[in-house]
Amino acid sequence: MKPSRRLLLILTGLFGVALILGMLKALDLPAPDTLNSAWWGALLALLLIAGADAVSTYRRACPTLEHTLPGQLSLGRWSEVQLTLHHSYLREHSVVLFDHVPASITHEHLPLEATLKPGQHTQVHYRIRPLARGHVIFPACDCIVPSPLGLWRVRHRLAQHSEARVYPDFARLYKASPLAGEQWLGQLGVRQKPRRGLGLEFHQLREFRQGDTLRQMDWKATARKKMPIAREYQEERDQQILLLLDCSRRMRSQDGELSHFDQALDACLLLAHVALRQGDAVGISTFAHEQPRHVVPAKGHGQLGRLLNAVYDLQPTLTPADYSSAVQQLLTHQRRRALIVLVTNLRDEDDDDLKFALGHLCRQHRVLIASLREEVIDTRVQQAVETYEDALEYCGAMDYRQARESLHERLSTYGVPLLDTRPAALGPELVNQYLTWKRAGSL
Repeated sequence: MKPSRRLLLILTGLFGVALILGMLKALDLPAPDTLNSAWWGALLALLLIAGADAVSTYRRACPTLEHTLPGQLSLGRWSEVQLTLHHSYLREHSVVLFDHVPASITHEHLPLEATLKPGQHTQVHYRIRPLARGHVIFPACDCIVPSPLGLWRVRHRLAQHSEARVYPDFARLYKASPLAGEQWLGQLGVRQKPRRGLGLEFHQLREFRQGDTLRQMDWKATARKKMPIAREYQEERDQQILLLLDCSRRMRSQDGELSHFDQALDACLLLAHVALRQGDAVGISTFAHEQPRHVVPAKGHGQLGRLLNAVYDLQPTLTPADYSSAVQQLLTHQRRRALIVLVTNLRDEDDDDLKFALGHLCRQHRVLIASLREEVIDTRVQQAVETYEDALEYCGAMDYRQARESLHERLSTYGVPLLDTRPAALGPELVNQYLTWKRAGSL
């Protein structure tokens, strides 16, 4: 409990009067005795009133708080939190609220000022924006309530335990219509290349149309119907895609607000969304993590939710990447042939370990490697060299990039497709490669 501004102003006024009386006495100037008595009486009355106000404040019940926030928050997106106060006050009071927001979340409009009216509950709102994925807890909220006479301000710690999950910014896919989803993918740079009637699975019979090929003709149906009938095919919808995500220390690099790991996770979820809409089964497996996670490939709209719940709180570790153990772990889980998408950041020292791991993996599965390239390397190479320090940085960046390119060339000689891309462009690159193979029937 702290004195309010009103009590401090009254005390300041009494102190000013006491100072004037003291100066008069020091200068031997006459001062009425009743003025001294009145000052002491006013001070005693103030102490008695302030004490009674403090006692009544302690006896009064504090408000109760109801905390409402979205159960699922999206990384980097603003969301609204609602605070509802219930009270039994007989007079109107103005209170101040400050919610204990986790350190990984930024907020707006805090502290909040609210007016509690008799017989009514009060609702106030503020906004939050998560800056990191994972599980967050709002433990309590401080409520500052004035005393009945306004001489004191009491801080109540309103205990609560509200929890929420911060997911990658992928919630919009749940509400997107098929057309909106295609437009959104187009804005990201995903190129749609429809090929009508030349898939791998038989779909239906229909009338022969202009542009169809002769090998699509169904001669028996044509003879039976006495009109040209063509077979229509669709892309095979029984493929399996397994995303192998690197959680090692290499993925801790950061370009802008998001780390390479966050951007890689977003790209994996984007690919999972597109593949699920194509009718394929998608799963995910992680490595270089204390507790590697594995989600078995499955189909259906609900699989995207299962993938989100499995990886929403993943963070890159300080563990080095071990591709051999990652592949051995994957082969124990995934026995059916699948497209394995390895998302990592390759270095030249990975040659031997990666060659051994890919030798085992490519015997049973189709493999695609996505290697993230630091944007700072490209920026340094493109900048002008004007000083000695610039020359050193340029040479270091070129040496690093050439070592990576040499590793990528060696991997291509092994017959392993590789995408060398910036993290921000990883999602569209993965989806384009997947759709290209999908329509070519080479998965």
